[in-house]
Amino acid sequence: MKAKGKSFSGSTVVISGSGNVAIYATQKVHQMGGKVVALSDSNGYIYDKSGIKLETVQLIKEVQRGRISEYVQHHPEAEYHEGCSGIWSIPCDIALPSATQNEIDGASAKMLVQNGCIAVGEGANMPSTPDAVEVFLKNRTIYGPAKAANAGGVATSGLEMSQNSMRLSWTFEEVDAKLKDIMVSIYRNASAAAAEYGDPDNLVLGANVAGFMKVANAMLAQGVTY
Repeated sequence: MKAKGKSFSGSTVVISGSGNVAIYATQKVHQMGGKVVALSDSNGYIYDKSGIKLETVQLIKEVQRGRISEYVQHHPEAEYHEGCSGIWSIPCDIALPSATQNEIDGASAKMLVQNGCIAVGEGANMPSTPDAVEVFLKNRTIYGPAKAANAGGVATSGLEMSQNSMRLSWTFEEVDAKLKDIMVSIYRNASAAAAEYGDPDNLVLGANVAGFMKVANAMLAQGVTY
């Protein structure tokens, strides 16, 4: 986002899901000055145009282990809708699909673009279908594919193993800063690979090429020949 001159600050954001990824993505969006207006679970989604109250969602999901529909009992001004696909009809600047695979199809992607969505960052495993990805790329939407944008969990596990190996204990702020550096590096590698192979804004191509080259170079360094 920042590399493209865009920011979460002042942006309206729609996030699917209400598990760990969605909850802490909401927290991060709030920290960066954005407003999350929708979350979902497997039954349906909530829309709070004034902004999702994260503490309520955490109470329902992390303490009471309830359903997202219960949000409207705490905030009657919000809306609850059965079914999940309708969440992508809500106008937003940024969409963060963080629920499940294939949750954004071609029709949903078109609705997002038509409603002014400028960026999609995948927080679930392959949440956009091939048709949806084609829509995003065709419309030059800033699109972070899961294999790159969703690498934070694995990266943090790596940081945890590093702490254990070195007998260190980093603060939350230190881990968060290291994770940010890792994610920036992932973006730069994918962006550079995309540019090198003729399509500078195609981070799908860039992530695929950068990932392949990293594995190939590691194999060559270990003496694999071809």
